[in-house]
Amino acid sequence: MNKEIIKIEDLKREFTMGNETVHALKGISFNIKEGEFVTIMGSSGSGKSTLLNILGCLDKPTSGTYEIDGVNMKDLSRNELATIRNEKIGFIFQSYNLLPRTSAIENVELPLLYNSKISTEERRKRAINALEMVGLGDRLHHTPSQLSGGQQQRVAIARSLVNNPVMILADEATGNLDTRTSYEIMALFQDLNKQGITITFVTHEPDIAAFSKRTIVLKDGSIIKDYKNHTVLSATEQLAGLPQEEHSL
Repeated sequence: MNKEIIKIEDLKREFTMGNETVHALKGISFNIKEGEFVTIMGSSGSGKSTLLNILGCLDKPTSGTYEIDGVNMKDLSRNELATIRNEKIGFIFQSYNLLPRTSAIENVELPLLYNSKISTEERRKRAINALEMVGLGDRLHHTPSQLSGGQQQRVAIARSLVNNPVMILADEATGNLDTRTSYEIMALFQDLNKQGITITFVTHEPDIAAFSKRTIVLKDGSIIKDYKNHTVLSATEQLAGLPQEEHSL
C-alpha cells in the first residue's frame, strides 16, 4: 500500500501576463500514496486549478518535478503525455463532459477507443462492469438527457474507471449537485477508495473534504496545510441523517 503514485517536488508554475509574471505555484512539494483519498482545497486564485492541470498532464510546470506511477513528466512529448493521461488517470469533471446523443455504455467506452490492444468485446465488457460498479447496470442504454444529474456524474465516474487508472482525478465533482446527490456521489467515492482506488479530489467545499482521509490546502500558490483527517465522516451515514424530502400532495 505504500507505493507512491504521485511525487511532486519544488513545483513552480509561472505565467507571463504582459510585463508581469504571475507565480501561480511557488515551489510546492507533496506525495500521494497508493490507496489514499486526498482532497486539494483552496479558494479562487490559490493555484488549485493550475495544480489540477499539471496533475492531469494538461500542462507542464515551469520548474520542479512531477512523477506519476514512477514516470517523470518532464521530458515527455505531447503525444506521450496524452497516453499517460489516457492510461494512468481517470478524469471526472464538474460538468460531466458526456456526449449528449450517446448512451451511457458508449460514453463509458470512449477512453478505450484509443487503445488498440482492447477488442470490441473486451471494451463492452469493461464498460458494463464499470457501470455496474457505480450502480447503473440497469441504465446502460440511456442517454444523458434520460438521466438525473447524479446519474450523469455516475456515468462520468464509470468512464474514469474503465481504463483501470492508477488514480482518479476529480475536479469539483459535486459542484453542480444538491446536498443529497453530493453525499451519494461521495459515498460512491468512499466505496471505490475502500476497493483500493487512489483518489485526488479538488474542491472548495470543506464539508466535502471531511469525507476524505487527507487534505492539502493551497493559498496564493503555496501549501499552507497538509493534514491527515482523523475523523473521516461516512457519506452513507450523513446521507441517512438528512431530512427526508417532502413530497407535495
